[in-house]
Amino acid sequence: MGDHRGLLYYRPQGEARQLLPVLSEAGWDVHIAETADEAVDALAETSIKVGLTPLGSKGPTRDTSERLRSVDVPAPSSVEWIALLEEDRLESDTYRNLIAEYFYDYHTLPADTARLLVSLGHAYGMAQILAPETVTEAAHSDEPEMVGVSVPMQMVFQAIRKVASVDAAVLITGESKTNKELAARAIHERSNRAGQPFIAVNCGALPASLVQSELFGHEKGSFTGAYERKIGFIEAAAGGTLFLDEIGDLPLELQVNLLRFLQEGTIQRVGSREKLHVDARIIAATRVDLDKAVDDCRFREDLYYRLNVLGVHMPALREREGDVELLARYFFEYFAKERRARLRGFSSAALKAMCQHDWTGNVRELINRVRRAIVMCEGKLISAADLGLGREEIERRILTLEEVRAKAERDAIRLALGKSGKNVSLAARSLGVSRVTLYRLMYKHNVQA
Repeated sequence: MGDHRGLLYYRPQGEARQLLPVLSEAGWDVHIAETADEAVDALAETSIKVGLTPLGSKGPTRDTSERLRSVDVPAPSSVEWIALLEEDRLESDTYRNLIAEYFYDYHTLPADTARLLVSLGHAYGMAQILAPETVTEAAHSDEPEMVGVSVPMQMVFQAIRKVASVDAAVLITGESKTNKELAARAIHERSNRAGQPFIAVNCGALPASLVQSELFGHEKGSFTGAYERKIGFIEAAAGGTLFLDEIGDLPLELQVNLLRFLQEGTIQRVGSREKLHVDARIIAATRVDLDKAVDDCRFREDLYYRLNVLGVHMPALREREGDVELLARYFFEYFAKERRARLRGFSSAALKAMCQHDWTGNVRELINRVRRAIVMCEGKLISAADLGLGREEIERRILTLEEVRAKAERDAIRLALGKSGKNVSLAARSLGVSRVTLYRLMYKHNVQA
């Protein structure tokens, strides 16, 4: 055994210390830790996959499980623990429950070294099998939840880097729960406004009667209940970024005030005639089709073009081929502190069910299902049932009319671009639409020329 596999020996005491020379001679790279902090440091700095610890003759103390959990948290899915204890301790329910919860195996003292070494080898192999794939730097951004290796997400990361380098307005489009606010934060933190305020406002959640006061602020006594001057969201974002989520829900009568701010860079508090200059970048987001809202006279066309200077489209989870399993494993690790030590990951049936599910609730639905499964799972692997996904998820789902229409548009655009040698003008002519309309549809469906 010359590969020097890593072994964490946690708090070796008394007779257990006599095993150290045996372990070293057998080729184990032994790291001794006397405290939980030392153990955490060892796990963080080395590729340890097996842990060995004696359960002292004094019996499990009140904080034994807490100490083991604090040690195991940094790499709970990649470290298998083996306990050493006196044989008579197995008569204790406390010992038995502790071993069942935290340990791959146990050995009684004095240890049968040959058997122990075999057990350590088995534990090492099991840890390698159960260890989740590492989420590499290329697989995620700096923001929690912004994880993905699919082509659509790589396009998002590239777009974020580009639009962050300039100071123009940005419009982020996509279905609900596709992490549009995270994308806005990523843009802000990569811009020259990083370190300044980032103010997020959900326009759809503001009462219609208070939208103007909330956005622009008001003076004392300007209306009933205005007992003092209030700074609005726009003014609070001075020097930084104002994120207007669900901009499509902004009342039509107030859109002109936002347009004036984008044109002039000034605002007026309710009840004041004074114009205040505010330097704030606007990033807006919407789940609705603003082109259609403009056609239906529900959204001002001039405001739309002021907001849509730069665009980022957040793809739906069902469009992100290969990202579901990656995200599931990422959030399984993200919620590590909420799970039992022996919970190892997902069963193959659960992974298959997740890949077949349509995820109408997008990333937020995946987060909720994984978090609930972590709490409810009673075995070592999360099942499809724990995720609330039944057999019907394995069957091919029926597309909605909207999805069929979108797929048909996408396929037609790609076919036309292919036949025209990626000439947008020729492709638009063959489709019977204007070049501007084709560009808009290409942006909508994430089709590159």
